[in-house]
Amino acid sequence: MFAVGLTGGIGSGKSFVADRFAARGVPIVDTDAIAHRITAPHGLAMPAIASEFGASFVAPDGSLDRARMRALVFSDETARRRLEAITHPLIRAETERERREANGPYVVIVVPLLVESGSWKTRVNRVLVVDCSVETQIERVMRRNAFTREQVLAIIARQATREARLDAADDVIVNSDLSPFETIDARVDELHRQYLSQSSADDQ
Repeated sequence: MFAVGLTGGIGSGKSFVADRFAARGVPIVDTDAIAHRITAPHGLAMPAIASEFGASFVAPDGSLDRARMRALVFSDETARRRLEAITHPLIRAETERERREANGPYVVIVVPLLVESGSWKTRVNRVLVVDCSVETQIERVMRRNAFTREQVLAIIARQATREARLDAADDVIVNSDLSPFETIDARVDELHRQYLSQSSADDQ
């Protein structure tokens, strides 16, 4: 199935844009949602995480202790790679399963680290970047997650730069705080028509 990889930095509004495509009947595969599911109580990744990192990283309900793990991986690059070695293959397998089972004209796959991963660009037909300024990202995430400015900057520093994302983009939606909803929705409409046409041609 024709696939659009939707990406953007933290706080750019990826979920908002994905919801606009979903409203048009497009199936959405969200890798963040998959990551949360496999680390939920008794999730697919939890036995391996408990074995690798110890019971102290498992919350009382059997889910990942996200705050504890976040603190570890932000201070220890080796720990981050150990965690990703567990979660990434599972996320990839679940993503492919959901993609195969998707029922629609095309599928939008939300991948926050699409540009950083290196391999994703070859696995989708188009890369759609949701773009906004870094300052807008910071303000949104501070407001949404109650993070400090320093915490948000640390996350942004681990992601691809805005310039790198735009360089990798086939299509862009600007989602600044000054972007009217109607303008964004019109852009989604335009891209929806484009993807319908491209997916139809791809099937022939």
